[in-house]
Amino acid sequence: MKHVAIYCRVSGKTQETRSQMPELERYAAAHEAEVIWYIDKFSGKTMDRPAWLKLQTAINHRQVSDVVVWRLDRLGRTAKGLTALFEDLHERKINLVSLREGIDLTTPAGRMMCNILGSVAAYETEVRGERVLAGQAAARAAGKKWGGGTKGKRTKVTPQKEALIRSMYAEQTPITVIAQTLHLSRPTIYTVLNADKPAETAAT
Repeated sequence: MKHVAIYCRVSGKTQETRSQMPELERYAAAHEAEVIWYIDKFSGKTMDRPAWLKLQTAINHRQVSDVVVWRLDRLGRTAKGLTALFEDLHERKINLVSLREGIDLTTPAGRMMCNILGSVAAYETEVRGERVLAGQAAARAAGKKWGGGTKGKRTKVTPQKEALIRSMYAEQTPITVIAQTLHLSRPTIYTVLNADKPAETAAT
């Protein structure tokens, strides 16, 4: 049976969740479905958080019907990460409810907000790309050269993320969505997937 996942997060171990709990508890009391709480004391700049990884695993195993948060920034601090999450939840037909912003993906207003956030993420990506190109041009003008990374070396991936990559891939989650959700590059995702497979059956 699927459950309602209530996710609560504060950024530091010394911070408390008291400001979030009353509204979340009222929401839980108003619904008859089973509720499971996921509570993190971790930065929102990364999705690699203990409680979130447990919730992501439950999502991958189709055990979640709704994800409920007090405020949207409790899920994460980047528009890109939120947009990837929205896409993943939409594909899995999992509703997202944010109590403070009044976002509910089953409503037109909620879907409109997701589109706005997606536009913001695209704008951020475009601006960042322009800044990178400008910085590279300035560096070349100053005579700087790049030698590239060490051959065969990949971005460090935690065991928890490797497990999530394999689980999401087994659920036929698109590689792009996996990469965006876990904040990893596509080549890194492929490297993890190919690690335990013979060359002729490796992920392509």
